[in-house]
Amino acid sequence: MKCLNEILNQEKSIYLQISEMIENDILRDVFLEEEKVPSTNELAKFFKINPATAAKGINLLVDEGILYKKRGIGMFVTQGAKQAVKKKRKDAFYENFIKSLLVEAASLGISEEELIEMIRGRKQPSAES
Repeated sequence: MKCLNEILNQEKSIYLQISEMIENDILRDVFLEEEKVPSTNELAKFFKINPATAAKGINLLVDEGILYKKRGIGMFVTQGAKQAVKKKRKDAFYENFIKSLLVEAASLGISEEELIEMIRGRKQPSAES
């Protein structure tokens, strides 16, 4: 098995962790476009999980167009998968972090310029602002 060296944890569903691990390996060029990824049985054996759980993680990526099945051969990374994963992750980053950051900045009266300087690490927030 190529990479997938992350350890499963209790924080989220195992099938979601499996799909994220494969996405991470696609982003790191461990799995390239048109390259075969581990089978559900290989994943199940490696992580000591039920094959149905591994299949659920793989099928999530198939549903998102990240992987596709070659009948009788296995699952493969689609053309454009890396860009699709990046877009998905950037969208989630915006929704999960940036929106709430902007709302909090507005409630504190932090200007766009101040916020940009904070992000760049050039300015510490002042108490009197």
